[in-house]
Amino acid sequence: MPTFNDREKGFETEFSHSQEVGFKVTARRNKLLGLWVAQQLGLSADAASAYALALVDLAIEAHSDAAVLDKIVHDLEAKGVPCSRDQIKDRMQRLAAEARKQLLSE
Repeated sequence: MPTFNDREKGFETEFSHSQEVGFKVTARRNKLLGLWVAQQLGLSADAASAYALALVDLAIEAHSDAAVLDKIVHDLEAKGVPCSRDQIKDRMQRLAAEARKQLLSE
């Protein structure tokens, strides 16, 4: 019969796995989002990859989706690309679902 310590360890393992998956989904989502924004900005393939990785790094450093959203809004506005915060948030949600799907299929 499992002891309390066994159950506690199981919950800790499950929590750790959940956190890891969440981190990977968010990182993948930010990469996909960065590639989408780069396309909107008309960046070359190399610049698009660099932009996407910069968004991933920003999210890790800031621990915030708001920082990512603010950067995207600023970058799109600076280039005169029309896109509302709500449209970007919607894109973030759709890409999060896509990122989760991609990770689960690997």
